[in-house]
Amino acid sequence: MSEENKEKSLTLWNRVLSTSLNLPFVKVDRDEFLTKELSKFCTPMELMTALDETPLRVLTKKEIDKLANQCISYHLTMVCGTSALMGLPGGWWMAGTIPTDLTQFYGHILSLMQKLIYLYGWPALTNVNKQLDDGSLQIMTLFVGAMMGNKMAVEALTKVVGQVSKNAGLKVSEGILAQYAIKIAQWIGINMTKESFAKGMGKVLPLVGAPISATITYYTFRPMARRLKAHLDDLYEMRQLRESARD
Repeated sequence: MSEENKEKSLTLWNRVLSTSLNLPFVKVDRDEFLTKELSKFCTPMELMTALDETPLRVLTKKEIDKLANQCISYHLTMVCGTSALMGLPGGWWMAGTIPTDLTQFYGHILSLMQKLIYLYGWPALTNVNKQLDDGSLQIMTLFVGAMMGNKMAVEALTKVVGQVSKNAGLKVSEGILAQYAIKIAQWIGINMTKESFAKGMGKVLPLVGAPISATITYYTFRPMARRLKAHLDDLYEMRQLRESARD
């Protein structure tokens, strides 16, 4: 891929990411979300532990699975309802516009991603001012890449989670993020073009100028959500093995 195409792909993903994050439902407040969801299973003291440390200290794996699957079902229903009403015109990436349907799709992807990683013990992506900094956006990019099936993104996140577990907050080595984030962003951008978007996201999105049906969106969004949960399950098992080894 030429340097010019790499730059265009990177710019495309950054614009989609920025546009999607402007939707009102996308940014998830970690404490508000966990308080709402964990109150179904936890005592007030347990909830404090979950907020101050991690939900993994107070929830069973079965409870995590239940909450995660509920989040997936909710966003799947919402994104399918939206996609049934809108279309994705050909050549949109050349026209310099981000279609509403694409913004909504990735808005739900990003919102779901935040909810699931918080259930699985990640600290807040936002800083003390409730804003997302460059490092947080890079982590989001890695997660989206993993959801789309990129092995390099999975490898990067496995390294990142090791850094997260060693720190009280989201203080990830900039070197680790810099090593991967740009390449993953470029890869995602490529998979958003007319041909690659159809092939790269589940190979089920025929862009023929007609509105994207709810059924097609279902079979695109659902595999991405499942990949994310499967990856978080793998990281959960790794954490359990490390703790057992220390004991």
